[in-house]
Amino acid sequence: MSKTLKAVDAVLIGGGWTGSVIGKELAAAGLRVVVLERGEPRWPSPDFQAPAIHDELRYVRRHALHQNTATETFTFRNNTSQTALPMRRWQFAYPGTHLGGAGNHWSGAYYRFDPVDFKLRSHHEKRYGKAIFAPEITAQDWPVSYDELEPYYDRFDYLIGASGYAGNLKGKVQPGGNPFEPWRSRPYPNPPMKVPFASALFGEAAASLGYHPYIQPSALSTRPYTNSEGLPMSACVYCGFCSNFGCEHYAKASPQVCILPAALKLDTFELRTGAHVLRVEMDKERKLARGVTYVDGKGEEVFQPAEMVFLCAFSVNNVRLLLLSGIGKPYDPATGQGVVGRNYTHQTTSGVNLFFDERTHLNPFMGAGAAAVTMDDFSVDNFDHGPHGFVGGGYIQIQVVSGAPISYHPTPQGTPAWGSEWKKAVRRYYNHSASITITGSAMPTRGAYLDLDPTYRDAWGQPLLRITYDLPDNDIRLSAFLTGKGDEIGKAMRGVIATEPGPRRRPFTATSYQSTHLTGGAAMGADPATSVVNRYGQCWDAANVFVTGASLFPQNSNYNPTGTVGATAYWIADAVRRHYVKAPGKLIA
Repeated sequence: MSKTLKAVDAVLIGGGWTGSVIGKELAAAGLRVVVLERGEPRWPSPDFQAPAIHDELRYVRRHALHQNTATETFTFRNNTSQTALPMRRWQFAYPGTHLGGAGNHWSGAYYRFDPVDFKLRSHHEKRYGKAIFAPEITAQDWPVSYDELEPYYDRFDYLIGASGYAGNLKGKVQPGGNPFEPWRSRPYPNPPMKVPFASALFGEAAASLGYHPYIQPSALSTRPYTNSEGLPMSACVYCGFCSNFGCEHYAKASPQVCILPAALKLDTFELRTGAHVLRVEMDKERKLARGVTYVDGKGEEVFQPAEMVFLCAFSVNNVRLLLLSGIGKPYDPATGQGVVGRNYTHQTTSGVNLFFDERTHLNPFMGAGAAAVTMDDFSVDNFDHGPHGFVGGGYIQIQVVSGAPISYHPTPQGTPAWGSEWKKAVRRYYNHSASITITGSAMPTRGAYLDLDPTYRDAWGQPLLRITYDLPDNDIRLSAFLTGKGDEIGKAMRGVIATEPGPRRRPFTATSYQSTHLTGGAAMGADPATSVVNRYGQCWDAANVFVTGASLFPQNSNYNPTGTVGATAYWIADAVRRHYVKAPGKLIA
């Protein structure tokens, strides 16, 4: 039998960006808030300090900051005719765990979605006609616009100390910035990052071909900075230990650096770690949540009553909680009915491997998680899609993350996989190779969805989340187009002697890394027939349950999701504070 605790105003499941932002906002408004984090407490000091943090084996290969597949994982298949099998180790993505979640181990590449992303279906149908969407594509407009979210993007920029150069201030294009950038009300709080040599060569070649390269925006502070919560950040030192690592320097934005210290000073804010939530408990009519049941660090089952419940876990784990709790109608691909699990997408990534002459020394170890030069000429709808027969776009860049010795050993195709010839090739190309990376959008399809696996269960006896996904023809054509453009730029770069383009091909595989940008499954929308939540993240079927994060996205943009995750967190918190708390109930009829 569960132990029942004293009721609180709001319980938030997950101690990452959304749980930290919304929890702090509600606690500052005087509400009693509890944040439940299933992992362990992790702080820049002492947990992320050198030399222990500089351990590629522990953090990259053994996934110290990622969800433990021995206790909970996902199953995967490409279509319903296959039997889904569990992922025994993370390869296709890196779901986070422990305090801070993926906000600890992310690279820090930082973008806003384009205004077109929020009206994707209506915009493209108006410009190109309805036939631009294949019948299988279930893309839809958001119920909120970029202009509505811009003030909340701005808040998140100044919370995380974003670094970059504004390309569009209040509608006026700024020389030297990204000319395709959506308007912003203020400049970035910090100047852009330094440019690695390989990235500079990419920018030079892209500009020579008439494109518009710019320095990638970053969530790594480039100078000492005090953020909007009065918390200090230090300058990035370009050590290369960003992706998959916590930051020892307090330079990479994370919840522990940017907001949790301020939240923990509030008497109304409580953080509990080691609290694995099993389900949201509903009332007899199944119209309102009563609270959540979780297993604490001692293995005891605990019921935490609450007036409001916020799902702030990793995107697809939010969807699993909805399914486990019986909130909303599960999606059925055979009939197209139901909404929970619908419109799941990953991302359409590809690249071009580049090999240079021996006079060109690239020093790949001199980088950071977001140190890059990129271009948006083929992002969203910045080019004419009519002749190409697909929807979506992608940004093309060279990002120098790290030349870590276990993971980074580039060799040309045809090189033996081991032995003396492999060693010679690694020695020859380690300092003379780089990759153009391409991050493309992903369109949802009727056959791509999330549900509960009927066979496999986690350590608590609950069904695992099953992912059914493959790349649609739309995204295959998109990848071929973008990869061809990347190869064109690679061939124009100084010092390049060979290029190896690698467009994304079918079937989608869970055994190679794509990105950790898993989206959808609890789409935000204006119609309960095609969405799980309304424009404020409030469940249509349970007025006191709110869903956050990338699970809200109706489809995946080509831009990284964290900026939009942060903006929507502030947007949801603002609506709850200003409207729901004063008059609990449905915010939209």
